Amino acid sequence: MTETNDPLTEQIIGCAIEIHKQLGPGLLESAYHSAMCIELAFNRLTFERERSISAEYRGVKIGDYRPDLIVENKVVVEIKSVSNYDPVFTAQMLTYLRVTRLRVGLVLNFNRPVLKDGINRFAL
Repeated sequence: MTETNDPLTEQIIGCAIEIHKQLGPGLLESAYHSAMCIELAFNRLTFERERSISAEYRGVKIGDYRPDLIVENKVVVEIKSVSNYDPVFTAQMLTYLRVTRLRVGLVLNFNRPVLKDGINRFAL
């Protein structure tokens, strides 16, 4: 897991910051998820919402995963609204990156007084 700064993740983070400025912390995750879709579309970024992705073991399907957003078919985005970051969020993101075969992910926790304290970047 390494951090990366690239124009696309910076643009996604910019969208999240705008939402956080307008709505602040404390709403349900579903509200931020909807707002993120609106803001991404407003910024002309393509995205898929909760695309179903199968996980396989030895060629046999063992489950389906649904990342919150896949932006520009390059970045997995997971949206949270929690008081404390749980290590399971890291495991969840790494799983999403493996099953999507994408290399970059963001976990955005909107339930922070300052959003930058709720941003976690991942790269494989």
